[in-house]
Amino acid sequence: MAGPDDVAPVRLRIDVWLWRARVAKTRALAAELAQSGHVRVNGQRISAAGRGVKVGDVLTIALERTVRVLRVVGFGDRRGPATEARALFDDLMPAPREDAASRHDELE
Repeated sequence: MAGPDDVAPVRLRIDVWLWRARVAKTRALAAELAQSGHVRVNGQRISAAGRGVKVGDVLTIALERTVRVLRVVGFGDRRGPATEARALFDDLMPAPREDAASRHDELE
């Protein structure tokens, strides 16, 4: 019999989601990332770690060397291994293109 604790959440704090999806190594770093203004939810810049995200939201995350665009597809119950974390989102960024120099080296 399902109890009230068995109901899946409709929203989850963005810092918790970033941590569970392994975008940030610690929850504190996830909160800092959210508060820094480097995260957008559906194109809107956020500044609060407690901002809720829901399934279907598109997150744009500016990291040190890259920008990631992820669609939330799940919340997860815990911070699990990378395989579990990967199931929480769809990566909307295209695969990196090879630069002309590396293609030229392969042809020689």
